[in-house]
Amino acid sequence: MASINPLSSPKLTNSVSSTLTPPFKPQTQLGQFTHSPVFPTHKLSFSKPRKNVTTAFFFNSKPKSPAQAPSSTSGAGSKVQELNVYEMNERDRGSPVVLKLSQKPGQLALGDLVPFSNKLYSGDLKKRLGITAGICVPIQHVPEKKGDRYEAIYSFHFGDYGHISVQGPYLTYEDTSLAVTGGTGIFQGVSGKVKLHQIVFPFKLFYTFYLKGIPDLPGELLGKPVAPSPSVEPSSEAKAALPGAVVSNYTD
Repeated sequence: MASINPLSSPKLTNSVSSTLTPPFKPQTQLGQFTHSPVFPTHKLSFSKPRKNVTTAFFFNSKPKSPAQAPSSTSGAGSKVQELNVYEMNERDRGSPVVLKLSQKPGQLALGDLVPFSNKLYSGDLKKRLGITAGICVPIQHVPEKKGDRYEAIYSFHFGDYGHISVQGPYLTYEDTSLAVTGGTGIFQGVSGKVKLHQIVFPFKLFYTFYLKGIPDLPGELLGKPVAPSPSVEPSSEAKAALPGAVVSNYTD
């Protein structure tokens, strides 16, 4: 077997260039950092005084121009659309139901619950739209007004169009405004408020919605509203839910 001669340790000298052979080239100095021209480098230029890279990124970034920034006040977001509907209790849904949970005799009291569901018609009373469904919590009996104050959470269902949810004060003796808290379908992303007008509590109510954040409402929801009065009634076709007098897949 051939003998293996040990490799001698290379001698290090103070001259870097004397130990390098092509393709290596002498190293040069950049401040405190050393680089070799063998590897690609990028020339860095620093302004005076030199800035930390992170600082330069965050504080030298140019803000987006108004044309680049998304606008939250254009289009459907700023447009207010009015929608009128009637809520009718036709005494055929077993609504409302009083749940006496407070165990207090007499008038409704805090702790009781009143779930309800009534029929919903277009403002011109020519189309059956769907139903309302929700719950009222008694807050206060107001004897001098011969009525009650409730906190209400409920929804208006419009068949294939989707639904609108609202929440707020529900007074049996005067008009109130409730907040529109959201919706689905064509009402997805909706905000705004709704004015509740008591015609004959709890059988006939008229609502005026002021809606923002949604595309233009379809024409069949926007008929000229009939002026509210105790004598108003839906058309016989809408009441019978005949074809042409209902919205698609109206909620029943």
